[in-house]
Amino acid sequence: MKQWTLEERYRVLQSADEVKDLYDRIQTSNYRQKYHIQPVTGLSSDPNGFAKYDGTWHLFYQWCPWGAVHGLKYWYHVSSKDLVHWQNEGVGMHPDTFYDNKGCHSGSAIAKDNDLYIFYTGNHRDENWVRTPYTCAAKLGEDGQPVKLPEPLFGPRDDYSEHQRDPKVVYVADKNKYYIFIGAQTLDKKGTALIYESEELLSGWKFAGQLNVPGFEDFGGMWECPCIVRIGGKDVLIISPQYTKLPGRAESTNHNVYIIGHMDYDTLTFTPESDYKYLDFGFDFYAAQFAANVDDPDMAILIAWIGLPDNHYCTEPEDWEGSMCLPRELRIKGDHLVQAPAAAIASLRDGEIAAEGKLPDFCEMEVTNAGGDFFLNLYTKADGTGGVTMKYDEATKTLTVDKTGMEKRFNENVGEVLNVPLDESLKNIRIFIDRCSFELFINDGDATFTSHIYPTADEHNYTISDNGSVKIYALKPSVTDEFKI
Repeated sequence: MKQWTLEERYRVLQSADEVKDLYDRIQTSNYRQKYHIQPVTGLSSDPNGFAKYDGTWHLFYQWCPWGAVHGLKYWYHVSSKDLVHWQNEGVGMHPDTFYDNKGCHSGSAIAKDNDLYIFYTGNHRDENWVRTPYTCAAKLGEDGQPVKLPEPLFGPRDDYSEHQRDPKVVYVADKNKYYIFIGAQTLDKKGTALIYESEELLSGWKFAGQLNVPGFEDFGGMWECPCIVRIGGKDVLIISPQYTKLPGRAESTNHNVYIIGHMDYDTLTFTPESDYKYLDFGFDFYAAQFAANVDDPDMAILIAWIGLPDNHYCTEPEDWEGSMCLPRELRIKGDHLVQAPAAAIASLRDGEIAAEGKLPDFCEMEVTNAGGDFFLNLYTKADGTGGVTMKYDEATKTLTVDKTGMEKRFNENVGEVLNVPLDESLKNIRIFIDRCSFELFINDGDATFTSHIYPTADEHNYTISDNGSVKIYALKPSVTDEFKI
């Protein structure tokens, strides 16, 4: 594995020519995705600035151009008319000011009137490498490039640790105010969120206070990427708690959870209806963000990074890494969220493939369980051995996903076996397979499971129990891999 120096990781991109050879080289990779957003070069991580504006969905992602390494972060820009067909727009945000001299870190966007406003964390470091996070803003110009405000909206508070980042902006109509949620850490290293308020988007911001979530005062050591949305008359808070282990998550210390409840902006209190739930049960799912300017009050749109901080993946030697999950439609059902891939994903179907035990590089699978215990093994060898095993136990209503049978194993120390507890018996799984990832939508989206996976040429088969049936659909590519910087 390449050992990156600080100078290499924080090198400033001066010209597209500097990464053209890298782009050309990674196009030959067997793991370039066909219908998932992925980095044009180097590393992609958190989704940022996700919003509908002027009839188009805009998404940015954290981008380090040089390789599969976290270093100087840019925002790379992609756009779509339907949340499925995405095109590269080029670099959307450059770390080129005093306040973001060591990276444009995560944030959000919101459309108002005829403009798109962007909020992000400016990662400043001084000559002694001491970090100061600033909350900065920009407005998308007519040429599609953000125009930054000359000064930050506000700086960090010294009564919290340096970990203050990832602004999520929301508008609350009955208050006629905008609010920014900032992921934060207290001085005694507990995760929390800070709230700022203003009647205007680009001015007048003042500190309102710390978010109070009863029962979650000692939950994790840092809350990254806080996000809140209203669905069907209820509020949904999602956070990415770090530096803690949670039940059923093996050795991972980075998670993505949600809480359904009610947000009181007068008292800055989010009152949960029940305990937290995992947004996704898979090995690789993090930093989820709700889209702004979704018109349907009963639905939210969400996207997340297929990856985890500090983890390593099999394309690192190829100098690229990361994908976004499929954009998902979220609704509330009882006490939990149900998730479905964006509706337009159906337009990618290109005919049914005979289900004869062969697994294409990228496809959609509709799997049905007639009842009782069940198994499905993906990415097996021709003789049915190895691969990713999925075993369902009816007595406990638990689906166990085990990737230890793959030839290319990774993040073994974090965990390779995870359970998905189900509220009801397993009925169906809708599976989206791309060249280096799979996403499971279990029981019509009652639970989801997302993972990177890196099959070899010998691992393109599947087996299924006698009480199971499967339909496989060929899918058309939907992301352009155009070199655009």
